[in-house]
Amino acid sequence: MKFYIATSLSRMTAHRIVRDALKNWDHEISYDWTLHGSVKSVSKERLQEVASLELNGISEADFVVVLLPGGHGTHLELGFAIARGKKVFLHTEDPLTFELGPQTNAFYHHPDITRLHCPLADVGTTVHSLLPQPAMLL
Repeated sequence: MKFYIATSLSRMTAHRIVRDALKNWDHEISYDWTLHGSVKSVSKERLQEVASLELNGISEADFVVVLLPGGHGTHLELGFAIARGKKVFLHTEDPLTFELGPQTNAFYHHPDITRLHCPLADVGTTVHSLLPQPAMLL
């Protein structure tokens, strides 16, 4: 299955950990923005190109993994994934993130989201275990 990972630019290492774990389960990344990193100072044309590539990556993905904390772009990608009807796995290592209070977000509690609270190293295996598994041939 194809996947997309949304998180902040400052969390590229976390992105790579989850990406590599999912690839080990034979999932394919639809777009890997860590290969180019930040393009905020390149040009407006490059910003437009990357915005389109990232949204296309979400559109092509079978599921989206959102790693919190994330920035403005992460939250835009979360909303776009919900709007596109994608299966979304929302991860945090902070147990308070999903509790009532100023630190949470209404969209973290959207009914189509699967919230994950586990160590980052376990995200790939946890996500894979929650996906529909292909039927065994007899």
